[in-house]
Amino acid sequence: MKKKSKEQTLRRQTFMFLYCALLLCACAGSNSSTQPASSEAINTTATNDTTPAVKPTPAQIVRASADALTIKAGGTTDASVRLQIADGYHINANPASFSYLIATELQVAPAHGLNAGKPVYPASVSKKFQFAPQPLAVYEHEALIKLPVRAAADAPKGTASLPAQVRVQACDEEKCFPPTTVKTDIPVTIN
Repeated sequence: MKKKSKEQTLRRQTFMFLYCALLLCACAGSNSSTQPASSEAINTTATNDTTPAVKPTPAQIVRASADALTIKAGGTTDASVRLQIADGYHINANPASFSYLIATELQVAPAHGLNAGKPVYPASVSKKFQFAPQPLAVYEHEALIKLPVRAAADAPKGTASLPAQVRVQACDEEKCFPPTTVKTDIPVTIN
């Protein structure tokens, strides 16, 4: 009896050892191909020369910035919000070619006695893509949105900023990413 139980114990231990070894191998293999959990993770795809090509995340494809402006209390001037679009990508124009597409849209909330008017979007380019049956109106490389800004007569003098956000949907030649909101501040000096 003792001989049988020793053999059974040895078999169980061998089985457990092999099972654990297989689990470790499986876990190690899956971890090496996963991406970091960070929101700034960069997707990679292999190119013909087997060197990974870095593909930006949707948040890295479109960046927004704004030129500083000076305005007199009670006056009006134009602000410029610049969208920089990574090479190989585009965003839908405003207005978008079709109602189901997400148009680029700038929104600015009033602050510090400053109010923004209706944005003036730049001219678009018409381009044909694999995923659409007809050419689409898009922005590529850079888009400059003009925005009329009015300061109230009693606006406090000094520096302020208008928080701006731009809703965009970035796409490459084959597919579109989920819509995202890009934020920036418009620096303003009121005198």
